Amino acid sequence: VYAARDKMGRTPVSVARKDYIYCFSFESFAYLNLGYTSERELGPGEIAIVTPEGVQTLVKPGEEMRICTFLWVYYGYPSSSYEGVSVEQMRYHCGAMLARRDDAHPDTVAGVPDSGTAHAIGYANESGIPFSRPFIKYTPTWPRSFMPTMQSQRNLIAKMKLIPVHELIQDRSLLLIDDSIVRGTQLRETTEFLYQSGAREVHVRPACPPLLYGCKYLNFSRSTSVMDLITRRVIADLEGDKAEEKLPLYSDPDTPEYARMVEEIRKRLHFTSLQYNRLDDLMKATGVAPCKLCTYCWNGKE
Repeated sequence: VYAARDKMGRTPVSVARKDYIYCFSFESFAYLNLGYTSERELGPGEIAIVTPEGVQTLVKPGEEMRICTFLWVYYGYPSSSYEGVSVEQMRYHCGAMLARRDDAHPDTVAGVPDSGTAHAIGYANESGIPFSRPFIKYTPTWPRSFMPTMQSQRNLIAKMKLIPVHELIQDRSLLLIDDSIVRGTQLRETTEFLYQSGAREVHVRPACPPLLYGCKYLNFSRSTSVMDLITRRVIADLEGDKAEEKLPLYSDPDTPEYARMVEEIRKRLHFTSLQYNRLDDLMKATGVAPCKLCTYCWNGKE
């Protein structure tokens, strides 16, 4: 059995052992209930082979790495670890970072299930604002909402999966944490559904910065164009022909352009307030050296 990690280590490969048996996996949790224990992760560009004598490296790992930061924010399974960093713990840290920069005073904090839940727990623990689940995700008969190719079908699935708990919504000021805002359609409908269920306010705190660039490395996104991103549509409306050249200004959270974009997104999606996580805080939350993280989708840097 051969195993290889991509040259820049954008995705992980974990090695585990049980007695004299070895296995490889993308997700480190996959083998835990089978009695395996984690040995190590392959380095970027490393190629290894399993023989009766053990795991032997055929091609040594390179020095440079750009692991996808979105693995911790969203794509990674909560019980996995990448580069020795727990996904669930990182999300707690991420939520705590959001709370430290926030001045909102909601009645309760909630995660958009399931990917926003751990971030919301971190926010609640740091802020002291109670965590609750004002809507429950019903999953037995519905697939992942981002999987269908038709947007209308994605929207329907997302809507059908969320079941409100009216007693936790009525007359409340809610702060929602989602992993990210891509098109914004689902989060806008979730917000409207909360208002219809009696919410007084809906504050939104995405766990990552505004997405400005489509991933060109891992093809995680189902978007066919960067104009599917609500950020790019808003910037195009604000800047016209100069939109592309001004993108760096919109990725900097300290510029007036960034503030104008965020406010326009807030208005379009009907949020009471909107505040994104900062990229510097997000990278700190991972605990991985910034030079080893891929942040292309947020700042366009290789």
